[in-house]
Amino acid sequence: MKKILMIATGGTIASITTENGLAPAISSEELLSYVPEIRKYCDVDAIQLLNIDSTNIQPEHWVMMTETIEENYDKYDGFVISHGTDTLAYTSAALSYLIQNPYKPIVVTGAQKPINVEITDAKKNLLDSFRFASEEGVSGVYVVFDGKAIIGTRARKVKSKSYSAFESINFPVAAIIDDRRITKYISNYNLEKKVKFYKEIYPSIFLLKLAPGMEADVLDCIGEKYEGIVIESYGVGGLPFLDKRNFLNKLEGLIKKGKIVVVATQVMFEGSDMSLYEVGVKALQRYNVLQAYDMTIEAVITKLMWIMAQTKDFEEVKTMFYTRIHEDSLY
Repeated sequence: MKKILMIATGGTIASITTENGLAPAISSEELLSYVPEIRKYCDVDAIQLLNIDSTNIQPEHWVMMTETIEENYDKYDGFVISHGTDTLAYTSAALSYLIQNPYKPIVVTGAQKPINVEITDAKKNLLDSFRFASEEGVSGVYVVFDGKAIIGTRARKVKSKSYSAFESINFPVAAIIDDRRITKYISNYNLEKKVKFYKEIYPSIFLLKLAPGMEADVLDCIGEKYEGIVIESYGVGGLPFLDKRNFLNKLEGLIKKGKIVVVATQVMFEGSDMSLYEVGVKALQRYNVLQAYDMTIEAVITKLMWIMAQTKDFEEVKTMFYTRIHEDSLY
């Protein structure tokens, strides 16, 4: 029987009702006590790393999770992180870059309802996570939620209240988990490479979502404080350049200052391709900009944070940004 470590960080799954609304308070051991069936599938230990709302999760907390997994990596066969749903996709993406080539499963899960209420998705999600983490041939970072296992860099929260809160974006679901079986569609079990842990992350990344009427000088303000800028543009990606709201002119100033700029799309599915329209081609031809293609925003931001902790040279950033860290999952 495999030995799995649960790392509790708080979130809705561990919340109780207070006079100020739901707030995390249930301990890791209490969480496990609500789902005794878990011990049919594996031996379990638990660590209470944090007990906070995931809105309060920051990059330094991803490093804490990474360090905790590294410290315990040789003692356990897999890891389950209980987490709030609001920033869960950021955490799963960040851990995918901070912990590379893991030959063990690292599963991130949570719930839309606290585990101590009568009707909740928490018990199913927690049980599914331990079942998946106990499966043979499973390695890498995943989000397990509502009966689905999603590659860590492909998860996005798409519903604010429903149990089916997460979807796999521009990539197939890795596995379906039901009451009787786990059906795996993607396998990335790889024992050939050694696991590598990264402890540094660079949080100075700004996400700008374009909207009609936005003045281009917003880029001047952003460039004064942030070293990396991700621009969520429209459609397949491009930057407005007509009349007084000329973002290309402002982009030139950012590039001269050595800022790293990535253009993504506000459209959830199918990704960007700036080579199609003039608004994209002009930016690509004139300036050193990167584009997100089919990556999620969560993956773009966390990958940039991981890369820029190592280098801020554009050519080196470009090479690393476009290099897949896992061959079979395209991120």
